[in-house]
Amino acid sequence: MKIYRKKIQVKSASSVEIIDITREVGEIVANSGVREGIVLVYSPHTSAGIFINHNEPMLLQDFARVLYRIVPVDDNYSHDIFELTKKNKSDGRSNGHSHCKTMLLGISETVPIEKGHMLLTEKQSVFMAETDGGRVRDIIIQVMGL
Repeated sequence: MKIYRKKIQVKSASSVEIIDITREVGEIVANSGVREGIVLVYSPHTSAGIFINHNEPMLLQDFARVLYRIVPVDDNYSHDIFELTKKNKSDGRSNGHSHCKTMLLGISETVPIEKGHMLLTEKQSVFMAETDGGRVRDIIIQVMGL
């Protein structure tokens, strides 16, 4: 079995942003030499998620709106008090809402690989969902197989 790992950086500009990373993941799969296996797309962050869905602009707007509605920014989050009072360095962000959004999204997706390509349908794309931007995020792509 072969294991091939790469890290990409994704830059966000707004507090909630959905960024299509399908092309980058596909290139890593193609360069891995793995013909049959799986690819894991993983966000090592607690306020940036990974998901698969349709890359249709109005659907992505709907999705962002649903995230805002389910987890509003202006609610009272205990984490915000913790962030502002902890002794470790904090960037001062009140981002309890960001962590809660990411808990709903998840931080990874696994996609089968067949004949050197991800088994995504034409309507599926891999996204990183920024919930506490703008930031630069590391995303780990690990390809495993034969």
